[in-house]
Amino acid sequence: QEWKYEGDKPCIIDFYADWCQPCKMVAPILEEISEEYADQLYVYKVDTEVEQELAAVFGIRSIPSMLFVPMNDRPQMAVGALPKNTIEQAMKEVLGVEVKAA
Repeated sequence: QEWKYEGDKPCIIDFYADWCQPCKMVAPILEEISEEYADQLYVYKVDTEVEQELAAVFGIRSIPSMLFVPMNDRPQMAVGALPKNTIEQAMKEVLGVEVKAA
């Protein structure tokens, strides 16, 4: 069965766990992004310990993993603790979000 995103804005889905140190580094960056770009995208967080079935559906093998979900194109997965500029680059290229100048 195919998963279909039905949101009204593109989104980033952050797959994390409380015991994961790199996830803790990414969390404040995504918090910042969710506030700065609230009008352009959603940021969802999925605790892979709690939502094991959901993590399995998305094929999560390591965390942190971020799924960039555009409105009309294929989602793209990024794995690892990415810096803010890399996340913003993906937001621009994959999600078509207008990224603010640093």
